Parts: sequence; structure tokens; C-alpha cells
Amino acid sequence: MLKNIPPNMTPDLLKVLMEMGHSDEIVIADGNFPAASHAQRLIRMDGQTAPEVLKSILKLFPLDTYVEAAVTYMTTPQDEPRPEIWAVYKEIFIESKEENMQSQTIDRYEFYERSKKAYAIIATSESALYANIILKKCFI
Repeated sequence: MLKNIPPNMTPDLLKVLMEMGHSDEIVIADGNFPAASHAQRLIRMDGQTAPEVLKSILKLFPLDTYVEAAVTYMTTPQDEPRPEIWAVYKEIFIESKEENMQSQTIDRYEFYERSKKAYAIIATSESALYANIILKKCFI
């Protein structure tokens, strides 16, 4: 038994987080995201929400402070309001002492292309739309 590992962390996710190097990216994908067809490494976290996964990852994962934006969201179409889940993410970043982390948005198709290059994609059961997020790892 290990201590201080969030209970929803799977062995596969822990392994991937350890393997990742500086500037590697990981995607936390909602339930609508084409994770299986885009992933180099797919980690299924069925039954988990994106905020639950984000909160657990941030306990172990250093975000890159040397880039313009270590966090990237999939933007909504122009006429749609900002997704409510982004406020939930902001609260998680604040709780994790990452409140000053810079973020950016990119359109859906650019997000898909960038996801294909990500080290891994985590497929969650998140039902919120536009809940997809990319995290860039830093070195310690």
C-alpha cells in the first residue's frame, strides 16, 4: 500500500504520470471526446468526472511554469457562453495552489490535433460539454 496517492488513481495513470517528461502534455477528456481514436496512450477512467481526475492529478503533477500557458481548454463556438465547468476547474487550481497558472483556449479542431500529439489521453465519464483540458508537465 502506498500513502498519499488519491484513491481514484489507477496504476496505469500513475505509470504515465511518472513516464512523462518536461513539456509533455496529458489530456483530460470528457465523455464525448474521441479519446480512443486520438490517443497514443489511452487511460480509461470510466465513472470518474473530469474535475475529480484533475484534482487528483494536481496532487502529483507539476504544471509547467516556463511556458505562456500550461493549461489549454477547448473553446466553445462563438455564440455559446463559457462552460460552467471552467469555473470548477479554476477552483481546483486555486485549491491546488496553482491559481496563477496561465491558461489559453484553442478551437475544437486544433485541440483534436494537439491531443493526437499528447503523451496520453484520459477518457472520463464527464457529461459537461467542452470539459476537455490539456495539462503541460514541468520538471521539478
